[in-house]
Amino acid sequence: MKHYETPKKNLWTGKITNKWLYLHEKVHCTPLYELPEAQKKSIALLGYACDAGVHRNQGRVGAAEGPDAIKSSFGKMPNHLGSNVLLHDVGSITCSNSDMESAQEQLAEAITSLLEKKQFPIVLGGGHDLAYGHYQGIKTYLDAKKEGQTIGIINFDAHFDLQKNTEQGNSGTPFYQIAKDCKKEGINFNYLCLGIRKDANDRNLFQTARDLDVIYVMNDTFQIPLLAEITTWINAFTKNVDHIYVTIDLDGFSSAFAPGVSAPSPMGFTPHMVLECLKPIIASGKLISMDIAEMNPKYDIDGQTAKLAASLVHHVAHSVSGS
Repeated sequence: MKHYETPKKNLWTGKITNKWLYLHEKVHCTPLYELPEAQKKSIALLGYACDAGVHRNQGRVGAAEGPDAIKSSFGKMPNHLGSNVLLHDVGSITCSNSDMESAQEQLAEAITSLLEKKQFPIVLGGGHDLAYGHYQGIKTYLDAKKEGQTIGIINFDAHFDLQKNTEQGNSGTPFYQIAKDCKKEGINFNYLCLGIRKDANDRNLFQTARDLDVIYVMNDTFQIPLLAEITTWINAFTKNVDHIYVTIDLDGFSSAFAPGVSAPSPMGFTPHMVLECLKPIIASGKLISMDIAEMNPKYDIDGQTAKLAASLVHHVAHSVSGS
């Protein structure tokens, strides 16, 4: 595989107990092409080591190192996964010569393969351009079933990422690209964005969101006191689709929690709010895949952002497996 790197066992270190008390003791480093079809619950961690899209979008590069930082932090966390749940590190999609489009295509193929093998994919990025490849992989998998199943995208983010790709795509264009593809195919573009900031999107982006019937919640509304109302909106959204793809952009969090991102701001949302909103999404039983984007170790402080990303993965992995 051209744009692929096999798992790095040296990332998985921590306390040794010989009782699988920590996730580095639980994980299996299994190359993507050797992964068998799961016979029981199985979670696959796949990196997207690419920040070419961030560079094109004039952001701070360094997110290509994000997947390794998240895996390393995740491995040191306690393991509460049941013995009937498998956990795999299947390596990372890479990007050479700034060829983001090829990396996205490879990511799409990998996601399709993981879903066919009955894995629950968790993609670790890397620039948010990963969303275009991730969505295409899910769609290819579902289209093969020929059942007309719909996908709803829920994005935790300060940005719409609906920039129009008049030339090349970048980390700010993925959902516009998805919307264009949906229009070509005559299918609905189902997109819910939580945490949008007025100081992070220009007026053209808000107009694009309105034109595309995007459902969004502003950051000043995306607060714990309004959780019940927001949960109602999430439930209404999930009810109208067959599958949910969740994508979490770390730059949506306040830089107090996530300094190591491509576009930091102190005005973002809190981890607690995201964790609370993930509960009804997971409870719907429709979550098919998820990713975390824009982890940039170059600007992290005491591994804080990597730990936040790892904690989000920890929460989702245990929740979807019933552990």
